[in-house]
Amino acid sequence: MKAALWLLALFGIAVAATLAAKYNNGYVLVVAQPYRIELSLNLSVVLLLAACFVAYFLIRLAVITLRLPMEVKEFRLRRRREKARRAMLDGLRAFLEGRYAKAEKASAAALELKDDSPAIDVINAVVAARSAHELRRYAERDEFIALAETSAPKETVLRLMTQAELLLDEHRSEEALQILQTLRAAETRQHAAALRLELKAQQQLKNWDRVLDLLGQLEQRDALDKTLLKQLRRHAHVENLKSKMLDPRVLREYWQTVSSADKKDNKLAVAVAHACTAIGDCATARQIIEQSLDRQWDSELAELYAECPENDAISQIERAEAWLKSHPNDASLLLALGKLCIHCELWGKAQNYLDASLSVEPGYPAHLALARLNEKIGRPELAKEHYNEGLELVLKRLEALGQRHVLAEGR
Repeated sequence: MKAALWLLALFGIAVAATLAAKYNNGYVLVVAQPYRIELSLNLSVVLLLAACFVAYFLIRLAVITLRLPMEVKEFRLRRRREKARRAMLDGLRAFLEGRYAKAEKASAAALELKDDSPAIDVINAVVAARSAHELRRYAERDEFIALAETSAPKETVLRLMTQAELLLDEHRSEEALQILQTLRAAETRQHAAALRLELKAQQQLKNWDRVLDLLGQLEQRDALDKTLLKQLRRHAHVENLKSKMLDPRVLREYWQTVSSADKKDNKLAVAVAHACTAIGDCATARQIIEQSLDRQWDSELAELYAECPENDAISQIERAEAWLKSHPNDASLLLALGKLCIHCELWGKAQNYLDASLSVEPGYPAHLALARLNEKIGRPELAKEHYNEGLELVLKRLEALGQRHVLAEGR
């Protein structure tokens, strides 16, 4: 529609110009001694317009000619940038696809083309470094990292994070920590990814106190899954306990410093109770088990209750029988009661509790306890039967575990 309107307008202008020229009788006199040139007004207008058009095109031609070298330079630069971007995209795609040799080649080619953006240069260098790392070409990896520092010295976070992560993957934990300290000094507030890298480094170096501190910071930022956080904190506490098992006083003091939230973890309570039992601190072990079971029931803790009986084992039996009212079918609790009764030489009660434990869940520990009970009361034949039955259960379990292992390897 617009084209038609423009066409009609041009036709109108042409008709108006023609009519104006037809009825225009004026002339133009040009005097240039000794010459006198007389032209019609219409021809003069036409010649003037033609001269303007010619002058315009000559000026345009001169401008284009003068700008031609710059245009060629900009064109080449634009082509190089486009080629660099394509190489960068090829490198990123190949890296995400796991084709690391191609990714390294493409990213190195993009670096050679030298995009004017430092951010793009450092991305290419990082992709090339990660690809070389996956190919175990560590010398080339370090060269690309150095190139990233040279080409984009201000892009420190990406470079340092990458370098720290790759060093951790190579188990060079102390060097990774030094890099992370440099990053922490450069930033006002360390982000969660850097904290996770430091956590991994401290785990490799077995600095468990620092691990617990980092886990607290990550928990505040909600940067780790709660289940994983609980497992990592438990593992750190357990590793700390191993270094404190030689001194009962130090072990008790450490347990007192554990937060109330962590004390609610029964798996951690099991580890602490095992440690106290191993060093003969039965009073502390009993206290931990009783407090944990009163707070939240756990069969493994209940079974551990009989591993370190005190002189006042009768009170332990009474406490366990109180739990039995709420957990009458817990095989571990019944087993613990049987062992405590054996310790107190309550042979009949011990027999009843151990038989009840076997009826709920047949297991080697109950058979072993019954075998020892029968040895003490002079029934060697029954003791031998329980030893054999317990051994059969162990062999069956080992066979089942072996089959699972074979199936897992087959997958």
